[in-house]
Amino acid sequence: MYRLYVERRPGFENEARRYLSEINGFLGIAGVKAVRYFNRYDIENVSEEVAKIAATRIFSEPQSDFVFTEKLPKHTGREIIWEFLPGQYDQRADSAEQCLSLLRAGLQAEGVKTLSEPPVVRCAKIVVLEGEVSDEEIKKIQNYLINPVDSRLTDDTKPETLKMHVEEPADIPVVEGFIKMNDSEIEEYRNKMGLAMDHADIVFLQDYFKGEGRDPVETEIRVLDTYWSDHCRHTTFLTELKDIKIEDGPYAPLFKKSLENYQAMRTEMYAGRTDKPVCLMDMAVIGMKYLKKHGKLDDMEVSEENNACSVYIDVHYTADENGKPLAADDPRATERWLMMFKNETHNHPTEIEPFGGAATCLGGAIRDPLSGRSWVYQSMRITGAADPTVPLSATMKGKLPQIKLCREAAQGFSSYGNQIGLTTGQVEEIYHPGYAAKRMELGAVIAAAPVDTVIRERPEPGDIIILLGGGTGRDGIGGATGSSKVHTVKSVTTAAAEVQKGNAVEERKIQRLFRNKEVSLMIRRCNDFVPVVYQLLSVSLLQDWTSILMQCLKSTKVSTELSLQFLKARNVWPL
Repeated sequence: MYRLYVERRPGFENEARRYLSEINGFLGIAGVKAVRYFNRYDIENVSEEVAKIAATRIFSEPQSDFVFTEKLPKHTGREIIWEFLPGQYDQRADSAEQCLSLLRAGLQAEGVKTLSEPPVVRCAKIVVLEGEVSDEEIKKIQNYLINPVDSRLTDDTKPETLKMHVEEPADIPVVEGFIKMNDSEIEEYRNKMGLAMDHADIVFLQDYFKGEGRDPVETEIRVLDTYWSDHCRHTTFLTELKDIKIEDGPYAPLFKKSLENYQAMRTEMYAGRTDKPVCLMDMAVIGMKYLKKHGKLDDMEVSEENNACSVYIDVHYTADENGKPLAADDPRATERWLMMFKNETHNHPTEIEPFGGAATCLGGAIRDPLSGRSWVYQSMRITGAADPTVPLSATMKGKLPQIKLCREAAQGFSSYGNQIGLTTGQVEEIYHPGYAAKRMELGAVIAAAPVDTVIRERPEPGDIIILLGGGTGRDGIGGATGSSKVHTVKSVTTAAAEVQKGNAVEERKIQRLFRNKEVSLMIRRCNDFVPVVYQLLSVSLLQDWTSILMQCLKSTKVSTELSLQFLKARNVWPL
C-alpha cells in the first residue's frame, strides 16, 4: 500500500484560492488566512518501482505539482479530509486504475517488476486551514465542503487494504402475507420500503396479486414501482385534468386562446373516442399528431424503436472525399441522413448532488440518440435557480446553498461534455425565486447519422442481447423512483444512492463503436436500458462473435483493463 499527496505549485493552486475566497466571502469566516489543498491517493497492488514512476507520470505533473509520500508536509493549520462514500463511483480513481494497468503493462515489457493483481486506487480531498478558526467554524466549513449525498468526513488513518467487503446477496424474498394485509398494514409496508407509488397504487397492485392467488416477490414490487414512476411513465403529465382554470393576468388571453386551440384539435383528432383524457402529455403531443394527420410531417421517421425525435434530412456536399468539387446534380452531392434531437431534465438529482446530477443530465440526453446509432454533436443547457448571491443564512433548510448548486452543476455539465467531446452552443441561466424549492437542470442535444448505417427491425427468437456500458458504482440505484417521491429536509442525506455518476469515457467508446457501419448494421434494435450508462442491444451476430460477447456478458463492466475487442473475421474493433 502506498500513499501519495499532491499539491499544486504556487501559481497553479486554483482550488485553494477558490476555497479561501468562499470561506472568507460566502461563509463569512475571516479568521482563515490561507488554504492549502491536496489530493490524496492510496494505491494498492503495485510494486514500489511502479508506484514511484506513477507518482510523476499519472498522479501529478512535475511542472505544476508537488508530490509528498506517506505523510503530509508539516503545517500549523487544521485539516479537513473527505472522501466518497463506499460504493460511490469515483472517476478519478477509476481513471487512475486504468492508467496504472497500462503503465504496468508497458513497464513489465521493459523488465520492471510488477504485481499480478489489478491495481486499486482510493482518493480523498484535504484542505488545510491556516489562521484562527473555532470548532464551530470548522463545522460550518465541513458542512459547506462535504455533500452527504455522496461523500463523508474521514481522517488520516491508512487502511490495511482497499478491497471492499461485499456480502453475497440472499435469495430474493417473497413478501409473505402481502395479499392479506389490511389498509393500515399495506401503508406501513409502503413507507417501510420507501416506495414511490402512492397508497392507491399499492392497493391496486395488491388487488392484482389477489387475482393471481399469490404473494409477490420483492423484485416484482420494485420493478413496478420503477415502471410507474414519473421518470419512466410521466405520471404527472398523464394525470387527468378535469377542471382547468386560468387565473387573471397579463397572459390570460394567450393561455385561453391556446386552450381553445387545444380543445378544437382534440375534437377533430379524437372524435367518438372516450379513452383520451385531457392531460399535460396530450397537450404536449397533440400538435404533432395534428400536423401528421394533415400531411405536414412526412419527413418524420416512424418505427417501433423509440429513442429520440427523428426526422429525415438531405445533406448536401460540395466536394467528394478527396476534396474535388461536385456538381449540384451529381448523385453523390446529396445524401439522406437521420437527424435526431432529445432533451432531458435532471432537476431532482442536481438538486441534491449538483455535479453528478448535471453531468448525467447531459449523459442521459446523449444516450437516447446514441441508442439510435447517431452521433451527438451539439448540446444546449438551460437551468433555473434562485439568487446565488444571497448569504448562506438565507439557504432553505434541507437544501444546498444556491451558489454551490450553480457552480458545481456548471462544472458537472461541462466536465461530461468535455470528456465525451461535445460542444455546447448555448447556455441559458434563469434566476427566479420560484426555483428555490427545486432547481431546473435541462440538457438538450442534436445528433445525426447516415440513413444507410441504421436499420430498424423487430427482434426475433435466437437474437443475442448485449448489455453494454461503463462500470460505475452503487450510485443511481432508485434514481427513477427517487424523482417521484415527496422530498423533505432529510432527502439530501437519505437519497444518497439515487444520483447517478456517469462514465463519459466509456460512453464515448460506444459512440465510436456505433460509428462503424458494419457494427451499426448488425443492431436490429437498441434502447437506453436504465438510468445508468448502459445500452441494451438486440442483435443478429455471426457465430464467431458469440463467444467473445458471452465472455463480455459475465461482467457488464467494459474497461481498458479487460482489453475488450469485438472480433469479426479479419476486422478488429477496439472499444
